[in-house]
Amino acid sequence: MDLGLTGRRVLVTGGSKGIGLACAAAFLAEGCSVAICSRVADNVAAAVTLHPALSGFTADCSDARDAARLVEEVEAGLGPIDVLVNSAGAARRSPAEAMTPEHWRQAMDAKFFSTIFVVDPAVKRMAERGRGVVVNVIGTGGKVASPIHIAGGAANAALMLATAGLGNAYAARGVRVVGVSPSLTETTRVTEGFEADAAAQGVAPDEARARAVARLPLGRMASAEEVAAAVVFLASDRAAYVTGTTLSVDGGQNPVVL
Repeated sequence: MDLGLTGRRVLVTGGSKGIGLACAAAFLAEGCSVAICSRVADNVAAAVTLHPALSGFTADCSDARDAARLVEEVEAGLGPIDVLVNSAGAARRSPAEAMTPEHWRQAMDAKFFSTIFVVDPAVKRMAERGRGVVVNVIGTGGKVASPIHIAGGAANAALMLATAGLGNAYAARGVRVVGVSPSLTETTRVTEGFEADAAAQGVAPDEARARAVARLPLGRMASAEEVAAAVVFLASDRAAYVTGTTLSVDGGQNPVVL
């Protein structure tokens, strides 16, 4: 299916690995001009080596000034951003009894603010131009609490609300804001999360992984490319009447109505 994205300018935060990199590759395949960013310059360089058509930037998106600089530099080099995909940041998992106020702060910085600080300057520029799409990659932990992901889940829930509110606020200005919430996905970040699961359950990481996969109705985790396919569709004009909502890409793991 031709999604009509040829020539669109796309910025993917957290685009050097995992779901972010899969999104960047998918937009390239649709004929877009794509910029990625990461806090780690070596990760950016590795991604650009893998996909030479990418434009790479480094930025700490949890810092408001650095995030604003990123948007400025991308638009100076690539042109006005048509699509912003936020895939940067994830909170560390921790058992509830081990959490401190600092855990809560870090979770919000890692996920909520690393998204919002990029959205804020980008969505305002989009509104001035009367067009644009923001896709926030969030996570199902925002609607189903996990005992080892409470702080990160709270950050995800806040981001879901922000997505709904911004989608409503900017619809009349020609800008759509949507979310995608994957559950378990084959990425290094999820693999690291199994170590926290294993510690909480008192089992080996492989056993924690096996138990988690057994709870998935489809019998497997998602691939990063499957999540990216949802992101690219929502960013396209095929989803022109979809805004202010978050799509769960969880393989039927959480059969709830929200």
